[in-house]
Amino acid sequence: MFGSSPPFNEQLALKFSQCINGGKIGVLYLEREGAEAYLPNYWKGINFSSIYCMTLKEKYKLDELNSLKSCQGVIIGGGHTEAYRSFIVDTELGSLLKELYREGIPIAGFSAGALICPEICVISPNDNEEGSQLLERGLGLVDELIISAHYLEWNEEANLEKAIERTEASLGIGIAEYAGVYLLNNKLSATEGYIHIQYNDFKQTF
Repeated sequence: MFGSSPPFNEQLALKFSQCINGGKIGVLYLEREGAEAYLPNYWKGINFSSIYCMTLKEKYKLDELNSLKSCQGVIIGGGHTEAYRSFIVDTELGSLLKELYREGIPIAGFSAGALICPEICVISPNDNEEGSQLLERGLGLVDELIISAHYLEWNEEANLEKAIERTEASLGIGIAEYAGVYLLNNKLSATEGYIHIQYNDFKQTF
């Protein structure tokens, strides 16, 4: 999971490449002006054989889901967090992603893509029109933790602390821009860049 836009950090790109073993990757993104020209940033530094890019929407065709199901790794892009959550979490696409994850397929998320991965998706006051912290149902790929993106750049310390208090999560991870974390079996396995780790009883920064 990454705290901002792509590309992957160098070591995490290597880790993702090792996980997919040079296979096919799927990239999920919101269709907007300039999106297709921006897409190559998502796979920069990744060793893969082919790519399937799929735009997010309310309903998905069977052949789209089957194409994604054939991928050895999935990347969820960044952008409007509420839109990403709406088009993924409560759809057949969300169910498929959880199925792939249970089968051992690595899933990477950038900013909004990272925020929707935990059981609870915490949307910062800086990231929605209401200007208040929103707690929404996430994909549930990882539990007992919450994520805060753009941690330094958006001054997210208070937001992360409040989210931990409201959700009673055992762990909060603040990820600065151009930084990322790798979780294996729900455990923090590797970090790259500025990461803030906060448990209910203490804090730690890398």
